[in-house]
Amino acid sequence: MSKPAEKAIVTKNKYRTHTCGQLRAEHAGEVVHLSGWVHSRRDHGGLIFIDLRDKWGITQLTFNPQKGGDFKTADTLRSEFVVHVEGKVVARPKEMQNPDLATGEIEIEVASLEILGPSKTPPFPIAEKVEAGEELRLQYRFLDLRHPRLQRMLKMRGDFIDHTRQYMRSAGFTEVQTPILANSSPEGARDFLVPSRLYPGKFYALPQAPQQFKQLLMVGGLDRYFQIAPCFRDEDPRADRHAGDFYQIDLEMSFVEQEDVFQAVEPLMVELTETFSEKKILEKPFPRITWHEAMTKYGSDKPDIRFELFISDVSDIAKTGSFKVFNEALKKGVVHALHIPGGAIFTRGTIDKLTEVAKQNGAGGLAYILVKEELTSPIIKHLGEDVAKQIVINVGAKKGDIIFFGAGSFIEASKALGAVRLAAAEALQLRDPKQAAWVWITDFPMYEYNEEEGKIDFSHNPFSMPQGGIEALKTKDPLDILGYQYDLALNGFEISSGAIRNHRPDVMYEAFKIAGYSKEEVDKKFGAMIKAFEYGTPPHGGCAPGIDRLLMILLNEPNIREIYAFPKDGKARDLMMNAPSEVDPKLLKDLHIKVESEK
Repeated sequence: MSKPAEKAIVTKNKYRTHTCGQLRAEHAGEVVHLSGWVHSRRDHGGLIFIDLRDKWGITQLTFNPQKGGDFKTADTLRSEFVVHVEGKVVARPKEMQNPDLATGEIEIEVASLEILGPSKTPPFPIAEKVEAGEELRLQYRFLDLRHPRLQRMLKMRGDFIDHTRQYMRSAGFTEVQTPILANSSPEGARDFLVPSRLYPGKFYALPQAPQQFKQLLMVGGLDRYFQIAPCFRDEDPRADRHAGDFYQIDLEMSFVEQEDVFQAVEPLMVELTETFSEKKILEKPFPRITWHEAMTKYGSDKPDIRFELFISDVSDIAKTGSFKVFNEALKKGVVHALHIPGGAIFTRGTIDKLTEVAKQNGAGGLAYILVKEELTSPIIKHLGEDVAKQIVINVGAKKGDIIFFGAGSFIEASKALGAVRLAAAEALQLRDPKQAAWVWITDFPMYEYNEEEGKIDFSHNPFSMPQGGIEALKTKDPLDILGYQYDLALNGFEISSGAIRNHRPDVMYEAFKIAGYSKEEVDKKFGAMIKAFEYGTPPHGGCAPGIDRLLMILLNEPNIREIYAFPKDGKARDLMMNAPSEVDPKLLKDLHIKVESEK
């Protein structure tokens, strides 16, 4: 049985009456025009068969020298030539039908052929599975986009955004486009700066997010705003972060509490997951975990909860032992234990790899206890066997398990074991790609201590309302203050960050004062917001789910670059357009900029 054709809306003209994925057995006998790319060519005993490809599919063309059809020209065709043909739809004999093609019941008996665009030999084949390296693919991205997989991705991305827009509008949100040339803002990453020609020495900044503008829209009475927002951050790329630019579903709501934002966003995430992936959502409604619980139990503020490998705080037990490393850590920190059921199968080589993961994440090493007939560990003689047995009982370990330890500050111990937890799950193949494990993380710390600069910094979003308001800011230790901040995570990736905003100038001044900003600095950087907040501002909040990262996870892509039509590479370069690049000195002169060569 043939597959239904994807709906195609095309203009019928001299180039085509149908697409290459449209014709079926019921069209037999019709004279049609098709255009597309030569996907493959086969010569069989005086006959030439061409698979013609366009966005919609593939149709087989037949050239027979006995029936005309410009056989001589057909003999010159090669892969990726663009051609136009006129011919008759012919039903294939049953034994020659191709059930893998939607058009596999028919072929086109070509009467005339026109080469619209010859092609050089492509640097890699245009096939379902791409074997070429990423650098070559990105250099020839215009060819890479012809692959059916990327065609499907681009269509899905468009449908994904369209679905989102329909949902948001039906929920009472108004779409507004905010400025691209904006002011610099402390969003946690470096800005991309744009020099002003009209105002020498002054700069615009490309927005890291439309944060201030969407809050000003709430002051303006819009009540519910959204935007498919482009954001720009000068950050180093990684597998889940594209270099330079990305897109998010930016939204903000007035007269709301945290729960209202959850109720607005969660149904959309459910719809997008169930519509655009085959993943099964692990739990509905999404579970909610505080930041402190997530860091303690999973070692991450974006935990992957698809598997049950848990971390426990064993500080109270560890302090009764005599292991010097633990005792030193406990003077100002904690000792955490990661229990891996079945982990006793790990070889020495696997344990060494996990130790390296711990070191890469700030640990000095990775102590462990193997639970076999007897407890086995290099640290037992220092820790004490009774203490080791108490830890085994405390974490619920059984024969065949392994326990890893992290010691240091709460953050250090948590992050190191969190990374080991993920690596161990990978080694044990516990991360089910068919599951979508959504989870809300709430109650983030408002501040953190910056060791390098020796000062208090905002830990998350500087525009968040502190829990307890101005009273908490004036009376509490800053590191104990929580914010009305929340993240939404999926399978170990942060998808969205959000908060209930600080809408009162007096609270904002006090919050920034703790982070080292004077009133004058706040007025200079955020003058528009402070001014606006003095004219009656509703309580408001929102968040911004990332489109690219969410699609990467839903499509099981290993790298976020596969989700873009024209991505930068892993070194933040556009290999196709040769960017970044030098510019004409005249342009720099107009901008009053002088480039100094590196010595």
